[in-house]
Amino acid sequence: MGKLPKRQRVGAYAVILRDDRILLSRLSARVTSDELWTLPGGGLEHGEDPRDAVVREIREETGLDAEVGDNARVYSAHLPAAWRDGRRIDAHALRIVYDGWVPVDAPAPRVLEVDGSTAESAWVALAGVLDGTVPVAPLVLEALRDHQPFQMQRVAAYALVVRDECVLLTRISERGFHSGSWTLPGGGIAHGESPRAALVREVEEECGVLCTVGDLLDVHDLHVGGTAPSGRNEDFHAVHLLFEADVPDGAEPRVVELDGTTDAAEWVPLAEVEAGSRPVLEVVHHALAVRLARQRLRSR
Repeated sequence: MGKLPKRQRVGAYAVILRDDRILLSRLSARVTSDELWTLPGGGLEHGEDPRDAVVREIREETGLDAEVGDNARVYSAHLPAAWRDGRRIDAHALRIVYDGWVPVDAPAPRVLEVDGSTAESAWVALAGVLDGTVPVAPLVLEALRDHQPFQMQRVAAYALVVRDECVLLTRISERGFHSGSWTLPGGGIAHGESPRAALVREVEEECGVLCTVGDLLDVHDLHVGGTAPSGRNEDFHAVHLLFEADVPDGAEPRVVELDGTTDAAEWVPLAEVEAGSRPVLEVVHHALAVRLARQRLRSR
């Protein structure tokens, strides 16, 4: 048998994780007669940017609008006797693999392309991929071994406002982490913004009141991993600057910002927080405990 025709192909793909699942595409019968799942993606068109290509391919294969990160890894596979388009070829595949994500409220995946290389798309259990229950292309396991969640660090300022045995709290909307839970008013510090100015701005946006920022109570931090509100798989580190603050007498909180991460603001009785009848984040308990410890020190 003579030399097989050589064919080199450059493709762009994405690792898209959501909690304990991964978005995969099942190859059609025109590619393989066996059940085989792979990362969503495909070949670059002439002159096409790899990032544009992977977004296009994900849309065609899953019906979902994806975003991809800035960095990628390149994988090379030499397949000297691959079966392509009804004949054997000497294939060389170069795969550019990005970190990708889709919105958390995205619909169920479905194949849009007709007569293409994808027969089905689905969220597949990671455990099944890793233990071999789900048959996957080698690229999937290679990419998962190298994949690291996006590291995100956020510095924010929060206000502890206590009045008449009540604490001013805000409820997290469906757009934020821990939706439905209550937390201290505040938020992220913009680049170049002072923490105190950021806190005044955030309290006004979330509660509709102006606050006077007092002493720094403590620095609190939280390290969690999982699916961010954007849909991205993140390794998230939150640093919270906790300040004592006051608001004008008679101030009644109301949410000012629209479509943000806050959907309610209230004076919440401390008794509800202490009894656990109001779902609050740990930072609320931490801030109240620090405040109480300071009061005890002052009373000595």
